[in-house]
Amino acid sequence: MFCVLDLLQCYKEEEKCSMLRESGILYPISSLPSRYGIGCFSKEAYEFVDFLHDAGQRYWQILPIGPTGFGDSPYQSFSTFAGNPYFICFEDLIKRGLLREDECSRYDFGSNPERVDYGALYNSRFEVLRIAFDRFVEQGGQKEEEYLAFLEENKYWLEDFALFRAIKNSRDGQEWISWDAGLRSRDKKALEEAAEELSDQIAFFYFQQYMFHMQWDALHAYATEKGVKIIGDIPLYVAMDSADAWAHQEQFLIGADHRPVDVAGTPPDAFSATGQLWGNPIYDWKFMKKDGFKWWISRIKKNHEFYDVIRIDHFNGLDSYYAIPYGEKTAENGELRKGPGIALFDAIRKELGDVAIIAEDLGNLTDSIRKLRDDAGLPGMKVLQFAFDGSESSEYLTYRHVKNCVVYTGTHDNMTTRAWIECINDHDRDFARRYINSIFTDYGQFTWDFIREAHRSSADLCIIPIQDYLVKGNEARINTPGAMGENWQWRVTPHLLSQELCRAIYDMTKLYGRLPKEEPKEESKEEPKGNGKEEL
Repeated sequence: MFCVLDLLQCYKEEEKCSMLRESGILYPISSLPSRYGIGCFSKEAYEFVDFLHDAGQRYWQILPIGPTGFGDSPYQSFSTFAGNPYFICFEDLIKRGLLREDECSRYDFGSNPERVDYGALYNSRFEVLRIAFDRFVEQGGQKEEEYLAFLEENKYWLEDFALFRAIKNSRDGQEWISWDAGLRSRDKKALEEAAEELSDQIAFFYFQQYMFHMQWDALHAYATEKGVKIIGDIPLYVAMDSADAWAHQEQFLIGADHRPVDVAGTPPDAFSATGQLWGNPIYDWKFMKKDGFKWWISRIKKNHEFYDVIRIDHFNGLDSYYAIPYGEKTAENGELRKGPGIALFDAIRKELGDVAIIAEDLGNLTDSIRKLRDDAGLPGMKVLQFAFDGSESSEYLTYRHVKNCVVYTGTHDNMTTRAWIECINDHDRDFARRYINSIFTDYGQFTWDFIREAHRSSADLCIIPIQDYLVKGNEARINTPGAMGENWQWRVTPHLLSQELCRAIYDMTKLYGRLPKEEPKEESKEEPKGNGKEEL
C-alpha cells in the first residue's frame, strides 16, 4: 500500500489505525521573495523552512519544479525528470567562485518584486548561468568526481533532455514534431551528428541540472533536519513538446508521422459547453502494461528523490481518461476510455515499495475512482471552498471528511479565500458564515475563521496556501485555469512572514492537535538565524 510517511496510513477500517494530525503550507518556490526576479533555492527558502518549523508545520507543499516552456506553466514542462534552472541560486554560485555579484546585477530580472517577469528572466538568467558555466569549465569542474558521478547516475534521462534542449535552442525554440525527419524519428546517425555539433550546448544543460540538483538536495536535507517534509506535485500528463514525448514516443499514442493520434482534455460540462482541450499526448496504456510500466516507475522513482510525498495531479485520469482526436478545435468529440487502474500502483509498489502519494481526486468523483483510490490506499483531497456550492450537503463539508484525506482551503487553481468569499453569491456566503460560525463581517477575519475550519477537520493533514494566511485578495492568485498571461507570477514581498504570523499559526496548530510529536523548543521562537544558509 501507499502511505504519506508516518502520517497518512493506508487502511480499510479507520478505527484500527492510530493517525497523526499534522499540517503544512502550500507555497510555490517561484513565489519566494529572493533576488534576481524569481523565488529560488536562496536564503529565503531556508528561512521559510525555519518559519515552518517554528510555526509547528511539518509539510511544505510546492508546485512542479520542472523546466517551463511557453506559457510558463509548471504543468507543461520540457521534462518530468529535470529541474527548473530559474530556481538556481546565484548567491550560491557567487560563493562557489563561479560568479561575481556585479556580473549578476548588470542584468534586468524584472522591476516588480511582487510579480515574476518571465520575459526578463528568459533574456537574462541563461546569460548569467552561461558565465558561471564557462568559469566552471575553466576551473576544471567538468572533471570533478562529484560532477561525473551525477552525470552517470542521471544519464537515463539527462542525455535525452540535454540533447532535446540543445536541438530546440539551435532551431529557435521550434517544436520537435517540426524538426528534420531524422531527428524526429531519432535516427541514430542524426542524433550522433547533432550531439557532436551541439556538444557545448549539451554540456551547458548538464551544468544547469547539476547545479539545480546540488542546491535542491541541500535545501531538502535542511528541511529534513528541521522536521519538514516536502510535498511535490507531478502532472498526470507530460507536454507534447517535451524530452519525454520525443525520447519515448513508443509510450504514447503517437503515430508514424510523429504527431499524436489523440490528445488529453475533459468533456463538456456545466462549466464549459465545449470541454477543455489540453493537447497533451495520451499514454499508450496497453504498451505500458506490457512493458511493466517501466517509464512510470522511473518517473515516480525520480520524483520520490525530489520529494518526500508525491501528489498526482488529475489522479482521476488513471481510472478513466478523455481522449480527443488530434486536430480537433474543441473537446466536444472525444471519448472516455479506461485507464491503467490498480495495475499501475501494483507495479510501482512491487518495484519501489511504499511510496508516499496523495491523489488529486477532485472533480467528478465516481464510484470507480473512489475504488481505485481506496484500493491503492491513497489519501484524497477535500477543498473547503468547494463545500459551499448551493446544495448545503456537499461531500467537501468538514463533517463528511474522513481521516485518510488532505484538507485545503483552496489550491493553486482556486481564488484566494478572501477573493472567493467576496465573489460567491449571498446564499452561499451566508451558509458558509453560519457553518463555520463566523460572526465577522470583515473578510479578513472571515478568512482566518475559514482556515480554522480546515484545521478543525477530521482530515489527518491540513494544507493552507500561504496567500490565505496573509489574507491576500485575487492579486495573489497563482493560476486561473484556461487564462493566459497572468498566471504563475505572484510573489511574497520580503518580511511579510512575521513573528506574529508564525505565532498565530503555531497557536492554531496546537489548538486543533496538529503539532508534531516533539513541539518546537521555546528558544526557537526567534527571528530565523539562517542555520544552513552558509552552505549556499
